[in-house]
Amino acid sequence: MRACISRKAVLLCSAALISATPALAQDGPSNDYTDGVLLLDEIELKRSKRDIKTETATSVTVIEQEEMDDRQATTIGELVDSVPGVTLINGATPQGSGINIRGFGANGTYGSDQKVLIQVDGATVGSEELYRISTQLFTDPQLYKEVTVLRGLGGSFEYGSGAIGGVLLLETKDAADFTGGEVGFRFRQTLQGNSNGNGVSSSSILAWQPTENFEVLGNVTYSTQNNQKDGSGAVIGNSEFALPSYALKMRGHFGEDRAHRLELSLSNSSVQERDVPYDSFGTTADSFGNVDRDIENTAGVLTYGYNPAHNDLIDLQVQFSYADQKIDQSYVDGSSPLEGTPSWPILEPLVNADHRYETSKLLVKNNALFMTGRANHDMRFGVELSQRKRLDAASAPGGTDERLAVFIVDEIDFGNGLTITPGMRFEDQTVSPNDPLDPSYDNSALMGGVSAQYKFASGWSVFGSAGYTESMPVIDDLGNPFFMTQSEKARNYELGVGYSNTGIFNDQDAVAFKATVYKTDIWDITSYNVPGGFDPIDTADMHGLELEARYSHDNGFYSDVNLNLQRGEYYSAAVGTGGDWEQIPADQLRVTLGKRWGREWDLSWEVVANSKMSRSTTPSASNLVNNLRATYRPQASGWHGLEVRMGVENMFDVDYTPHLATRPAPGRTFKLSLAKTF
Repeated sequence: MRACISRKAVLLCSAALISATPALAQDGPSNDYTDGVLLLDEIELKRSKRDIKTETATSVTVIEQEEMDDRQATTIGELVDSVPGVTLINGATPQGSGINIRGFGANGTYGSDQKVLIQVDGATVGSEELYRISTQLFTDPQLYKEVTVLRGLGGSFEYGSGAIGGVLLLETKDAADFTGGEVGFRFRQTLQGNSNGNGVSSSSILAWQPTENFEVLGNVTYSTQNNQKDGSGAVIGNSEFALPSYALKMRGHFGEDRAHRLELSLSNSSVQERDVPYDSFGTTADSFGNVDRDIENTAGVLTYGYNPAHNDLIDLQVQFSYADQKIDQSYVDGSSPLEGTPSWPILEPLVNADHRYETSKLLVKNNALFMTGRANHDMRFGVELSQRKRLDAASAPGGTDERLAVFIVDEIDFGNGLTITPGMRFEDQTVSPNDPLDPSYDNSALMGGVSAQYKFASGWSVFGSAGYTESMPVIDDLGNPFFMTQSEKARNYELGVGYSNTGIFNDQDAVAFKATVYKTDIWDITSYNVPGGFDPIDTADMHGLELEARYSHDNGFYSDVNLNLQRGEYYSAAVGTGGDWEQIPADQLRVTLGKRWGREWDLSWEVVANSKMSRSTTPSASNLVNNLRATYRPQASGWHGLEVRMGVENMFDVDYTPHLATRPAPGRTFKLSLAKTF
């Protein structure tokens, strides 16, 4: 049965258990901001910065607070680019950037192909196929405490349809992360600077817990940067930005055993750009000219939870979320060389278009724990109502996309090492144009899959999965009736092996790794054409290998290895042939070696090797990049709570352009951040 136990009690019990059984220290909890339990700090010394999820068949990676802080990321993308299968499109700045997962997501023309889902505290964010304006995920990484990356279809059915690439789940910070669940105030200030572009960032967090049952957190962040330089010393155009962000989060528990929970989460980020290229990817030689562009992203989530202490069948969540993305832009007269030419009447509506997406969603979900015979069930099921409104623009039609979805995912543990997880989602859609005289379109799809894992007592495990999904038509395609009646379809298969154990070479070490091979077939494709032309692509096949591994020792040494290998081909009936899928990243190997000295010092060296990429109409050369990071937490009296982080990215000032990127990577960058919790 469930029990309602305070956070402090859980921490103390965990510490006692760990001190009695050192082998369990590898996967214990940690909290950089909460004081009072010394043994929890020792847990951090016995593992690498990132845990590997060997206990599940899903291809999932979780970036937690410690790693987020050490990376000193400028953008959300820089937090997740170390995950195998994840590739950034110009990830060093908010504008002109995007996230690609397993060959889907952002590309050099559109910021999104609707095959990578992004949620902030449960609110679905992001735009549709905005022409050359990137993903518009303008938000500061300082607002978040955890980012979960789901690759492929596994685990996606409770979040949405069409996640052929994967799902990105962002969770904002909570007051209890700083107060430790105890009554009082805590304040945390972080100042960060980087040499390349003279970037400066300030994050101020106030956490207040007036009672044990109520907490409030406010977070104000401001980041700014001038244009950066690449490894050759040349200026990287359109790489300057100013990004103010804020977040407010409140949570209260009430009722017997704190069974009821009410939570409100608000976040906002905005960018003002003046006289900047319309093409934020920089691929059209400024043919479109320059624009003044204002972007504002707002997300709000209201959640009610009911979790009675003595009823495992009820863990209810009712959540209403609202996401608003506004893009106001106007053309700067005389900035385009095509102004006044016959093609200008076609281009001018693009650069003068305003865009707005409003996404409202009501989710009712329950998590039930029960047994049937010897099988333990962890079942999640729910109903989701969503509405997305798109503003009419001269460059693209506006309309409303309304959906009703029901889903169920049941993790069944048979108690003998075998776990099987079937999942299913049904989605019904109605897309209506803003003009009531134009026709509406109705579509529906049944999607689902199953994964299985068998764990051996030796620490080894084998797993596999199969899934099917459909990417439903989007408002952007209202001008093409055929596209509005044909969803894009995909099957995904995965096989893998995992291992996690302690005492490998001696009694003081631990190792874990997870290797996954996958194959994804897509057909009825409407969002891609043959490279360099307008002929449609009918089918595509993706296959690859992803590897995550870590090794750690009780003396503080740790290492992480991430490998990504992927291939992809397409076929077009219109031209009678096929070719390489253009969104495939270069093969990449990422190795990190680190050492901790007590609680005070943490030093790490990261090497990122990208192979030569010739399977593309825009080939790229190989490159080798070195990054150094150091964290210092003084333990002397009077300095407790201070954290100093230093880093050098692209240490040898390599001049390179990552494959899929449309502009060079930043050259050598020194980073320094100071953080103090009061």
